[in-house]
Amino acid sequence: MEKKKISIIQVAQELFSQFGFFKTTVNEIAKGARMGKATVYHYFRGKEEVFREVVEKEDQLLNEKIIESVEKEETPQEKLRALVLARITYLNQLKNIYAALKDDFVKNYDFIQKIRERDFQREMNMVKKILHSGIKQEIFNIDNLESTSFVIVSALKGLEHPWSVKVPFPDIERNLDELVELLFFGIVKRELK
Repeated sequence: MEKKKISIIQVAQELFSQFGFFKTTVNEIAKGARMGKATVYHYFRGKEEVFREVVEKEDQLLNEKIIESVEKEETPQEKLRALVLARITYLNQLKNIYAALKDDFVKNYDFIQKIRERDFQREMNMVKKILHSGIKQEIFNIDNLESTSFVIVSALKGLEHPWSVKVPFPDIERNLDELVELLFFGIVKRELK
């Protein structure tokens, strides 16, 4: 990739993150990259295309960080916890992909819907792989791997927004531990034998 295009993407990433998609203009991107507006249009058809590149870049980085975090762990339980913690941690840092995945303001852009679908499917596959490993190791007892993975991923996605907006990071880890405990052991009282 050419240096000028990389520079445009880096500047745009910072501006979109700081001011949001609608308040950032092509003029500001060009000025920040120290080039003319025509140069930006040479590489991109418009602000939406620049935003798409930024979001794709952040989505790729998010995926890499999650995989790296999961692969460091040994047990399926630790891997599942690492997946969730890495996702929350890096979504807080990568503001543009977070906005693309959560905000309705960009729902009219087809590429956002494709990223959302790809992101959900990728996470489903990771969770299924972790759960399958737990089944093979006789740690988990799961009747339907597909629907269990779907429920876990859906529940976690529902928690992303409250965790990213309202809960300080150390509390997220404590809340995550409680969620993992609930997931693995449920809320049903068990009789001691």
